[in-house]
Amino acid sequence: MTRWPLPHAMQVALDHARKAAEAGEVPVGAAVVKDGEVIAAAANRTRTDADPTGHAEIVALREAARVLGSERLTGCQLYVTLEPCPMCAGAISHARIARLTYGASDPKGGAVEHGARVFEQEQCLHAPEVVAGVGESEAAELLKAFFAERR
Repeated sequence: MTRWPLPHAMQVALDHARKAAEAGEVPVGAAVVKDGEVIAAAANRTRTDADPTGHAEIVALREAARVLGSERLTGCQLYVTLEPCPMCAGAISHARIARLTYGASDPKGGAVEHGARVFEQEQCLHAPEVVAGVGESEAAELLKAFFAERR
């Protein structure tokens, strides 16, 4: 259990992760914040939409861009329950997200502190501030429970 109250945006992301699990999707949720307000939130939708790019981060970034009317999400923060993969890390960079906050680390598929380490590459045009481990135990438990049911 987390030792301090979770930020509202991470609670929103966790709620979307739970909804993803209920829909049979890998339980990952994301929320985009601008000026202290959640402007977009999403759950994984890869199976629901038959879309390999339907990761929670991508869906939330698309919605935030629509809300703001710009592909640049300057000054926005992204909260996500799981360390982003290479595709999502690339999208975060291209969107110019100011801060990425995520819960559980992903040693197999993550690309922030594991694997490709996208934001550390010379070719990365923009690297957000990164805060890891916020809501980690809750996010990890959702993932463990989801995959335990399928084994």
